[in-house]
Amino acid sequence: MKTLIVCTSVSHGNTRRVADAMAPVLEAKVVSPEAVDPAEMADADLLGFGSGVFYGRLHPGLSRFVEELPAARGRAFVFATSGLPELPPAPFTRPLARTLQGKGYTVAGTFTCRAFDTWMPFRLVGGLNKRRPNTGDLAAAKEFAERLRGG
Repeated sequence: MKTLIVCTSVSHGNTRRVADAMAPVLEAKVVSPEAVDPAEMADADLLGFGSGVFYGRLHPGLSRFVEELPAARGRAFVFATSGLPELPPAPFTRPLARTLQGKGYTVAGTFTCRAFDTWMPFRLVGGLNKRRPNTGDLAAAKEFAERLRGG
């Protein structure tokens, strides 16, 4: 199975660490939206899209990238890292998953974990979740990737 993970990780490298944990399990290449090779993307059996959460949403650059994708068929997944917990009625990953579904992708799953966050006002107290994603979070990301590989 050919897998490509498109990841935007701009603050502390949290999301990239999660992508890098999933990559070996999926035998995937991890790239930024700016570095995506369209031919490589078209050839992938599974596409992953992930970023940190900013004001309750995934990174606008990643969202724009997905919005500009042509309609296609295939499997995809969405993942996110965040300083604050998700609210069950409004998961961080839902808008991007819906955009992908609207493009014809089957969303095989979503994954989120807490991560170090120094957004104001958290910066004043040294940030939230200082040692996250931790080994437990990365193990959970690998388990999620195992389920994707099996399905």
